[in-house]
Amino acid sequence: MWKKCSSPIHQILQIIPHRNMRRTRSVHSLSEFILTSPRRLAMPVLTFPGAHLTGTTVQAMVTNIDAQVAAQRELHRRFSTPFVMSAMDLSVEAEEFGATILMSDWEIPTVTGRRVTDAAGIRNLSVPTVGSRRTAVYLGTVTQLAASVPDAIPLGGMIGPFSLAGRLFGVSEALAETAGEPELIHKLLEKTTAFLTSYARAFRQAGARGVIVAEPTAGLMSPNSVREFSSPYIRRIVQEVEGDGFQIILHNCGARIGHLEAKLEAGARILHFGQPMDILAALMKVPEDIVLCGNLDPSAVFVGAPAQEVHAKTKALCEATASRRNFVISSGCDIPAQAPMPNLEAFFTAVG
Repeated sequence: MWKKCSSPIHQILQIIPHRNMRRTRSVHSLSEFILTSPRRLAMPVLTFPGAHLTGTTVQAMVTNIDAQVAAQRELHRRFSTPFVMSAMDLSVEAEEFGATILMSDWEIPTVTGRRVTDAAGIRNLSVPTVGSRRTAVYLGTVTQLAASVPDAIPLGGMIGPFSLAGRLFGVSEALAETAGEPELIHKLLEKTTAFLTSYARAFRQAGARGVIVAEPTAGLMSPNSVREFSSPYIRRIVQEVEGDGFQIILHNCGARIGHLEAKLEAGARILHFGQPMDILAALMKVPEDIVLCGNLDPSAVFVGAPAQEVHAKTKALCEATASRRNFVISSGCDIPAQAPMPNLEAFFTAVG
């Protein structure tokens, strides 16, 4: 059973050293930190609502390190969040590959058009250098958060291999070719995985203790397709970058209970799910050392519900999972910028 803990979070964080501390084989992993925490942990994907607290915009946050850091620090100051993170922006990696991006003041950037459309385009597609465009903003954000918020765990964020392939080739087209011409997609996945491995490694070097890898397009596939086109490539990233306390957090906002076994094959020991996942059923199926996170609906709950309902739903999920030390309560995906502050207050108050 979880207990409320009056100890400041920095006492708990002593088991996870910062990047400037000497690393040894005894360094605890992020999942070990969660499993041994004396208090219920909350990890909402919470960045963009901070824009209203600092007088900035979503567009400024996704293009400017200082704006993103200021928003995240203000959210941490207000809610004492145990984690601080870079914003969930699933356009930034496609932009590094040369995709066209549409931006506006209050919407998360989106990819427009198709960067590659055939085998020749995939063959000629160069794997970019991490940090050449806006990935530098996210790496710089993590570096500053790691240095300036010592009482919270810094996390990076990036897209997953198949979801990136979908943004480059077209989501519907990529899904269709998993059946029509699978080798074409595998060739593209080789390139997206190579880039994302480098990006995850750069987050680790920047001071992140983990990276949330968002693979939403995999939720549109069958479990067997996840096993072929998503999990093996994520497993490569896990095997290449994990260690010294650094871990991958695999996020899929559309996955259901039937996807669970296929997602576990990716090798990540922390999985983050959206509202469609039956969290209680999933907790019954996974080993006790696999951490599951989720899954309050970011729009229907955090934006659309009154504060008292947010409190009630949060409290109900906490109580239903009270005996599960391997559960971290969270939003099912990133919380929109327009989420009312009273709703966020209600969430954190309910967690306790």
